Amino acid sequence: MIQENFKFYKPCKELQPYVRYYWVFKSNQPLNTLTFPIGCPQIIFHKQTPLYIPELGTAQSKFTISGQVNYPSHLYANGNVEMIVVVFQPYALRAFLNLPISLLHNQEVSGYDLENKPLKRLAAQIFDCGNTGLCISLIEQWLLSRIADVLTSKTAYNLKRISATIQQLFAMPAIPVTELASTACLSKKQFERLFNELVGANPKEYARIVRFQKSLKLLQHDSEDANLAQLAYQCGYADQSHFIREFKQFSGYTPLSLLNAYKPYSDLFSNPT
Repeated sequence: MIQENFKFYKPCKELQPYVRYYWVFKSNQPLNTLTFPIGCPQIIFHKQTPLYIPELGTAQSKFTISGQVNYPSHLYANGNVEMIVVVFQPYALRAFLNLPISLLHNQEVSGYDLENKPLKRLAAQIFDCGNTGLCISLIEQWLLSRIADVLTSKTAYNLKRISATIQQLFAMPAIPVTELASTACLSKKQFERLFNELVGANPKEYARIVRFQKSLKLLQHDSEDANLAQLAYQCGYADQSHFIREFKQFSGYTPLSLLNAYKPYSDLFSNPT
């Protein structure tokens, strides 16, 4: 997507451990863009035409919950696009939805299909509201109302444990799962179950997304002099062949062919606010 068409909003201080940012995209022009796994679940409100995803053979719902994905996808629209998106921290959506996020793996689920009346009321408010700033305020009010319950539950402790392991993965994507489990003070089996429930992918799969996004970050800042062997080492790949193979799985391109087609951008390792 064209960066100039975006407007980003920073969450309030209380929500920053749970929400990375909000973004709004408006366009009257036809849209045809390629997206990659970003490592963060999202809630999407389409105030006009929902986006069509050919890889899934369907359009997004007007009110969409997007889980972790492990494949590249195209987004199409004929015009009249206006969307408001909540981008959560990788582990945080579970705090606001009463279901394991693993159920959303590689899924674009309609929020109307969830048994969550407060969330449906929020969607109705957003679609009735014509002011973008007020829409963001309504979203924040709903999120804050949910946080009050989370902070008094066991979920808050589990979120902190998984958050700590996510930070380790960001720093060292090749870190063994046993070390992550040790940080969380859990057995490997318990950790993998909790991680999958909160993040929506198992630790090894999520580490692959982190490696990919980290490579995008490095290509984003050093695209003119890319050394693939050095990139592979910095991002935790076994070797250059491993890097190229996984990069193509997540993007549909080799690193060098992507540089010729797109300007690399890492959603996971960039802070647009």
